[in-house]
Amino acid sequence: MVRIKDVAKLANVSTATVSRVLRNAGNVKEETRKRVLEAIEKLHYQPNVLGRNLRRMETETILVVVPDMTNPFFSKVLRGIESVAIQNGYRVLLGDTQNNIRLEEEYLNLLRQKQVDGTIFLTARINKELMEEMSQQFPIVLACEYLEGATIPTVSIDNISSARKATEHLIKLGHRRIAHLSGPMNIILSRDRLRGYQQAIMQYELDVDPVLIQEGDFSYESGYNLTLKLLALKNPPTAIFAANDEMAIGAIKAIQKLSLHVPDDIAVVGFDDIKIASIFEPNLTTISQPMFEIGEKAMNLLLQLMEGKKLDRRQFVLEDRLIVRDSCGGKGMEK
Repeated sequence: MVRIKDVAKLANVSTATVSRVLRNAGNVKEETRKRVLEAIEKLHYQPNVLGRNLRRMETETILVVVPDMTNPFFSKVLRGIESVAIQNGYRVLLGDTQNNIRLEEEYLNLLRQKQVDGTIFLTARINKELMEEMSQQFPIVLACEYLEGATIPTVSIDNISSARKATEHLIKLGHRRIAHLSGPMNIILSRDRLRGYQQAIMQYELDVDPVLIQEGDFSYESGYNLTLKLLALKNPPTAIFAANDEMAIGAIKAIQKLSLHVPDDIAVVGFDDIKIASIFEPNLTTISQPMFEIGEKAMNLLLQLMEGKKLDRRQFVLEDRLIVRDSCGGKGMEK
């Protein structure tokens, strides 16, 4: 195996000079650099990246932990993260917890073992004290989800106000019996979106009927099955606000299964604005999250932490929009 000293010998330079050329560092004459590069090519030298990183105590890799890789929402957030990471010489390792808290904790071990330089969590369901403790020792950023009262750098939208906005839109269209398909109640985003829905219902002094609130799991299947359940009620809802687009699309399919029409018989609003929301028929009214920008901001924050810089702010709330399409009328509106 060709070693760095073999390159140095052929180029008639020191190993330190070869190292500076490999790192594209300064203080190397152009003639010397050219001689070293020719020696590298002639000997087919491959730098020992692992050894180099161990000496520098860096892996040039960051870990992104997602709760469910199959959820299309996360793909655009990941693209935002990766665009910044690649520009700054970092590779992105993806960890899928499959909504399993134990796996989330296990991914923290990669930080402890120094197998990655930093981590962005797109999920925050583990013990708050543990996460806080780890963030004091290692670079950690939370994106999309957050931990209440934590000091960990966080990037998200205001899920309460956006859910309130979506529900209020249905109320202003004349709906008085509005159902909510929530996500799992052990997830803070689900609780926030339920809270926003409830605030709008109470603000307009509508009847709060507990049967209209059904807990799902963010999947298409749960949206479909829960909507069939709602439509079997003696007094079914005239509108449904789902906590994500996949459940909203499931709801529309259930409505169509019963030969009803959206939005003439029942209006539907989703949340996230994943790509299929604008393609599906009828096009889905939804809360649009700035997914790519969330990823970009999270990665930029992580870079600052990994470089040892002090953050002026630790909480970033990005702007969402209500995109009104065919599934509840008023197509083309933006709020």
